[in-house]
Amino acid sequence: MTDGVARNEDVLIAGAGPTGLTLAVELARRGAGVRIVDAAPVPHRESRGKGLQPRTLEVLEDVGITERALAAGTTRLPFRKYFDGAHVNDTDPFADARPTPDAPYERGLLIGQWQVEKLLRERLAEFGIDVESGTEVTGFEQDEDGVTAFLADGGRIRAGYLVGCDGGRSRVRKAMGVRFDGTTDETQSMVVGDVEAEGISRDVWHQWFASDGAGVMLCPMPGTNSFQFQSGLELGADGEPLPPSLESFQRIFERYAGVPGVTLTDPTWLSVWRVNVRMADRLRVGRVLLAGDAAHIHPITGGLGMNTGIQDAYNLGWKLALATAGLADPGLLDTYEEERLPVAAWTLGISTELYARVREAVREPGTGVEAAAPPPMGTGYRWSSLAEPANASVGDPAVLRPGDRAPDAPCLDASGDPVRLFQVYADPRFTLLGFGAEVAGAVGKLGAEYEGLVQAFAIDGGDLRDHEGHAHRAYGVSDPALVLVRPDNHVALLTRDPDEVAEYLSRIVLITPKE
Repeated sequence: MTDGVARNEDVLIAGAGPTGLTLAVELARRGAGVRIVDAAPVPHRESRGKGLQPRTLEVLEDVGITERALAAGTTRLPFRKYFDGAHVNDTDPFADARPTPDAPYERGLLIGQWQVEKLLRERLAEFGIDVESGTEVTGFEQDEDGVTAFLADGGRIRAGYLVGCDGGRSRVRKAMGVRFDGTTDETQSMVVGDVEAEGISRDVWHQWFASDGAGVMLCPMPGTNSFQFQSGLELGADGEPLPPSLESFQRIFERYAGVPGVTLTDPTWLSVWRVNVRMADRLRVGRVLLAGDAAHIHPITGGLGMNTGIQDAYNLGWKLALATAGLADPGLLDTYEEERLPVAAWTLGISTELYARVREAVREPGTGVEAAAPPPMGTGYRWSSLAEPANASVGDPAVLRPGDRAPDAPCLDASGDPVRLFQVYADPRFTLLGFGAEVAGAVGKLGAEYEGLVQAFAIDGGDLRDHEGHAHRAYGVSDPALVLVRPDNHVALLTRDPDEVAEYLSRIVLITPKE
């Protein structure tokens, strides 16, 4: 139990799933004081959301775990479909996908959610921060100086800000008085869990469907002996759904898979999933904010849930870090809601559409969950007030505009060694790229004036060399041009006027440039 009011941290995070952990790492690597608590007594080992999209892999590269995630998961798992018991086909919807200089991750990664959380916990521990398990935030009071969070054990924690990353039943959201508008459809519920199954190939994602629209799927989870099991609910003699159990899973498997001699064993997770489509009407009330499932929940199709939460945290982290340091203009935190609420609405819409598409597709031989392949996530925030309108004479708006995701590109550093722009962007500051010798001096001057806020590089001016022209093409610029990239790797500004860079920074950050 936490007696009285514990030490005052900059930020208290309630919930240590992928969203809360990503936010904690983002704050910690920017020097903010972070405390993260979770109601569960120990970390779970459930596959849950089991995929990271390409944009999320880019985000997690910046966070510092993508290389480890790629080693733990797999990017290549064909779908094997059966229809009414007969093998129909094996497909790989991403077989022709290839990495490009501006987008290094051409396909998503299959990996259990618990494994992602484990990697994030390990990364967070590198900053000397551990999750406080068995600690649940049940409510709070806030004033103009901070937030006092109330814990289930009667303790309290004082912090400058509180972020609720505590899931769809978020107690933080309820205490905020924020609406969670949407619907729950009990008629489309399904069972899901983790089991082992001897005698079934682990080289493919098995999908058995029937002409009545029902079926069962077994997806092998990398780095484990388990499969994620998914199917519709089993009904009892009274027509009511039976609770998930190993025995029920076995009966469903035998009915639809028809593979003799296979016994499901060692269940480590048995659950019922319901179709919830809900979104908070606000993401911020004073010093309290929401992210991840606490802010939006939606169908599992397309694998958007864990990805959306991680990208929420990536958007919020740098803004909240500046706020805790007293450097953010008062309006900067408002841009979190401005940018992420439309993304949440898009996610709810597209995931609902994909769910309907899959339910229809599985009734026909030859298609399956590949019908749920979503469009790319995280392409940008062109509508944001942080997206400065581009100078019409700088860059090609058909290639890149302010608010867009900042592309990757292979370059050479000052020593002639290979370096990617994404590696450069891993620094937690803004990044200023200067294309052309004409702006090299201005780049150096701005970098020196805003040293703690901006890292500056002259492209082909001594700092970085665009030896193959990929950076120029990806950013749609010709000499001269200045590109300001946000700490979350989105383009803030395209210009050739150094004064516009200084003016942009002065509008969102309270910092005096060095003389």
